[in-house]
Amino acid sequence: MLESVFSVEQLRSSVIAVPPLARDTEGRVSGIENEKIIKHIEEGGVRSLLYGGNAIFYHIRLSEYASTLQMLAEKSGDQTVVIPSIGPAHGLAADQVDVLRDFAFPTVMLLPSRDIIDQQGIARSVKQLADELGKPIVLYIKFDQWLDPSLVRSLEADGAVSWIKYAVVRDNPADDDYLREIMQVFPSERIISGIGEQPAIVHLHDFGVAGFTSGCVCIAPSKSMDMMHAIHHNELEQAERIRKWFLPLEDLRNDINPIRVLHHAIQEAGIAQTGSMIPMLSDLPEQQVEQIRQAVSGMM
Repeated sequence: MLESVFSVEQLRSSVIAVPPLARDTEGRVSGIENEKIIKHIEEGGVRSLLYGGNAIFYHIRLSEYASTLQMLAEKSGDQTVVIPSIGPAHGLAADQVDVLRDFAFPTVMLLPSRDIIDQQGIARSVKQLADELGKPIVLYIKFDQWLDPSLVRSLEADGAVSWIKYAVVRDNPADDDYLREIMQVFPSERIISGIGEQPAIVHLHDFGVAGFTSGCVCIAPSKSMDMMHAIHHNELEQAERIRKWFLPLEDLRNDINPIRVLHHAIQEAGIAQTGSMIPMLSDLPEQQVEQIRQAVSGMM
């Protein structure tokens, strides 16, 4: 794992992969299978890994948190940035920060919640967690108007935010006044499109954010990297061809469930054995797994 201080260039130099977390038949985090996923992603040129929703860090046990962090640090390459997640509950996040202080991760992402929160409370939590960690954290904006831009500006002034993962889903990604408002109060070079390849061209080329996160990059990392480079070099026709190439799997993720589909897709692609979903999620029925199998068959 790369242990250097966070650099803005990291956001432009690599797609940020958001992998699942493989578990064995007993539900324990598997170092062997997760290493397979990590090496597959790294072999495609990706050098940034973010463990959040797809890894189901929402429901990770505190008792397994330290050992999971240790495994991710050991299994990733020495040029790969690894970013774990905390939360979404503030109490859990605070306890996880206590664990994180023993590691050299450059930052951590706070998972977002819409339950039992208010905007001032969100901002206070972000500031307190960053202070306790001793470094700025990743702000994950997943819901429309979840945090007022004035509060984003205040957190930036306080030095509490490393970068923003912006993942508000729109029918038309070009029609996004909230993103425009966020960009007026926070540097675009530290904002990342957080919804995969499909809105990436609009977000990177039209809005000017730095890069994008992706789940499908875990299946075809070099292809996703090619798309990022094409956008950065204004080769938009090439980028659009790659976007459409990813569309069959992305359509399944949107139609069924993004986390559950990617979890099965890694296994159906022969990359690693991901195991069963942990509560509060469930495995997909065979009919849907067969759809995933067909979608990934032409991607390897």
